[in-house]
Amino acid sequence: MKLPILIQGGMGIGVSGWRLANAVACTGQLGVVSGSAIDHVFSRRLQQGDPGGHLQAALAHFPVPGIVERILAKYFCPGGRPPGTPYRAPVMYRAEPQTEVFELSVVANFCEVFLAKRGHAGLVGINLLEKLQLPNPAALYGAMLAGVDFVLMGAGIPREIPGVLDRLTRQLPVSLKLYVEGAQAGDDFRLHFDPVKVMQSVLPALNRPRFLAIVASTTLALSLGKRTGGVDGFVIEGPTAGGHNAPPRGAPVLNQRGEPQYGPRDVVDLDVVGGIGLPFWLAGSYAHRDRVIEARAAGAQGVQVGTVFALCEESGLDPAIKHKLALQVLAGTTDVVTSATASPTGYPFKVASLGGTMSEPSTYQGRERVCDIGLLRTPYRREDGKLGFRCPAEPVATFVKRGGKLEDTQGRCCLCNGLLAGIGLGQYREGGRREPAIVTIGDDVRAMGRFYRDGKLSYTAREVVADLLGEAALLPNLAVASQDAEPAEPVAET
Repeated sequence: MKLPILIQGGMGIGVSGWRLANAVACTGQLGVVSGSAIDHVFSRRLQQGDPGGHLQAALAHFPVPGIVERILAKYFCPGGRPPGTPYRAPVMYRAEPQTEVFELSVVANFCEVFLAKRGHAGLVGINLLEKLQLPNPAALYGAMLAGVDFVLMGAGIPREIPGVLDRLTRQLPVSLKLYVEGAQAGDDFRLHFDPVKVMQSVLPALNRPRFLAIVASTTLALSLGKRTGGVDGFVIEGPTAGGHNAPPRGAPVLNQRGEPQYGPRDVVDLDVVGGIGLPFWLAGSYAHRDRVIEARAAGAQGVQVGTVFALCEESGLDPAIKHKLALQVLAGTTDVVTSATASPTGYPFKVASLGGTMSEPSTYQGRERVCDIGLLRTPYRREDGKLGFRCPAEPVATFVKRGGKLEDTQGRCCLCNGLLAGIGLGQYREGGRREPAIVTIGDDVRAMGRFYRDGKLSYTAREVVADLLGEAALLPNLAVASQDAEPAEPVAET
């Protein structure tokens, strides 16, 4: 397999959707879908009536029709649900998920990867977060059923994932140790996933995707590369990238805007990483041809870029939000804050300042605290020794009752609901009120003005690849197929 120079970043929730990944893969580079909350994205699209029929086209190729029938019966609304009515929400994950939770996750990830791979021979990856442990085994399995080529994972230490991939390849059960606050010696909190039990059949062995760990420190790269088998490379991400950033090393230092400050200790030693002998890509403000050349000269295979793709036509970001950001870029008024408090995870989180979104205090302060998606809930050990879940963005009284600290709720935003709203899938509340969006974007957004040419406020993913790598890098034989074309069969080997 020829490795790509350019990796399109996996931006969740739903910003890096199948359309974007498909378009990038058709250029010969690595297109990536985001698996974060994809079960919610998938179920809400079905409730919208599946415009274009793409999900139903993918579902026709899922290997267990009975599972498809159950999901369609629960979520599909022919013609779409009535405007302004709430979406039906999937069951939340818990320590021992119900079968329907696994089924939905497997199918949703299968469809997203399947559509991303449709109509071309390019490479497609899926991006998942180690922090979101509960959905990951089912998400990985669904993506592998569709023939995903790469798995990329960060936001934690994904030490167990290579072994999980090895076992899922052979249709074997897997388990993941859960990170549980307050766990005591002798506790063994684990999540179990058995593909045979979920699928109610034994399927052929699957191709194993390559695994790229997203890291922000030399130490973590060394640990994963030399002590963990099955890691195939690294994406080394700097603090100017969008979404969640790794916290700075040492005692936190904040500037006047409350942003964490990074220093020399946060710079990854590329010579040391290169000595591991695995390919690596650099991420964080690399959406410029000279920076691609610079990365290659430093020993990198290439770069990962996200922000420039987030604003292109094929991204899942709400078109109205893309339009607002484009106007800000051209006016030179873009403002991106690295918030130390917005994310319930406690990780620094990039937030774009846009009116009418959660970044506007008057908008978010009037929002009733609701935690009805729960992907960022933290597992904790209850007094009875059982597993519980809490989120600092949930109602304050609920969080404190569950043993959380009051101060941890200050400034927290509901990223689950906010990011879904950012792709036009915001939930409706009583009285027709819709959840406000939250928009995450990298610092590099300020330099995207060069893509808005001839008075246009849009550009394509193909234009991005041509700008970064040159027209000669584009592969004409991988041109995007018609969306009406028959999907290819999922990849599997016996």
